[in-house]
Amino acid sequence: MMYLNKKHNLKKIDLRSDTVTLPTDEMRKAMSIAKVGDDVYREDPTVNQLEELGAKKMGKEAALFVPSGTMGNLLAVLTHCQRGDEVILEMDSHIYYYEVGGMSAVAGVMPRLMVGDKGIPEPHNIKLVLRDENLHYPKTTLICLENTHNRAGGTIIPPKLTQEICQLAHQRNIHIHLDGARIFNAAIALNIEPLLLTKDVDSVMFCLSKGLSAPVGSILAGSKEFIQRARKNRKMLGGGMRQAGVLAAAGIIALENMVERLEEDHKNARFLGEGLADIKGIEVDLETIQTNMVYFDLKKSAMDTFQFLPKLAAYNILGSPRPPTQVRLVTHYGIDKEDIDNTIKAIKEIVS
Repeated sequence: MMYLNKKHNLKKIDLRSDTVTLPTDEMRKAMSIAKVGDDVYREDPTVNQLEELGAKKMGKEAALFVPSGTMGNLLAVLTHCQRGDEVILEMDSHIYYYEVGGMSAVAGVMPRLMVGDKGIPEPHNIKLVLRDENLHYPKTTLICLENTHNRAGGTIIPPKLTQEICQLAHQRNIHIHLDGARIFNAAIALNIEPLLLTKDVDSVMFCLSKGLSAPVGSILAGSKEFIQRARKNRKMLGGGMRQAGVLAAAGIIALENMVERLEEDHKNARFLGEGLADIKGIEVDLETIQTNMVYFDLKKSAMDTFQFLPKLAAYNILGSPRPPTQVRLVTHYGIDKEDIDNTIKAIKEIVS
């Protein structure tokens, strides 16, 4: 018997990413009445307010509003490093995997990869890739961490481990940048303030436009001196924005009113993961479902990723490909428990 009538499943359930979230009515109103000025001259009061709030949330001296998380990460690399330097990253990190090689093409630095455990690097593995000073080697100036880790399924780096890695790096005068695109998801899952996850790193980027539902933008935070240099690099990349307070107003609402509700996304992801784990032919590592992502594997279902996703789309449900046989589903603002129920039923129907 069919669980769902595809023709009558009218609501699109978009689980490709939390980047598809739409701004709230409160955000739209705030954007329409935002006080603005020329931000390149540091005269936009709403941008200044957002940057001060972002820095405070991360426990840093200063912050910079940027158009995207990718730009924020690239700015961090540009600002910490010189051309020809080496940057250590976990092998599946977003900066290495999804940011178009900008660290090499634009910043001119060399990535050195290490293996993590579900995306989480161990100090021991970092020591293995650190090299002594040598005429033949590039200078290692930066280690990049990612919390939560996207390709590992939204896994969390505990604060104690971040502290250990920072201590190891700082002993060798190496900076630490944290790609914290979803740092608030990590903080909510651990029930701690986000600054406890960022206090030891030298810089951190977090997104306003994912689970926090703002339409545009990310924040890069660090010391006053670091942000001053990053601001100039942002201008070089073409990221100087003028009356950007229209966008920053939504970011302020995101930080003030949208953080606590991330717990709902985590509960929905757990419910989704457990439901999929009960379907014959689907494999789910429930240990990785720590925040708002669910990865599942189709290799026992006689389908690959690109055979499965069109079948799912026939139910008006969208997922993100992780070929050859994996799919990623992400819960977010706008997705409710009924949507999760319908998704589980659809996938069960497709696989069976």
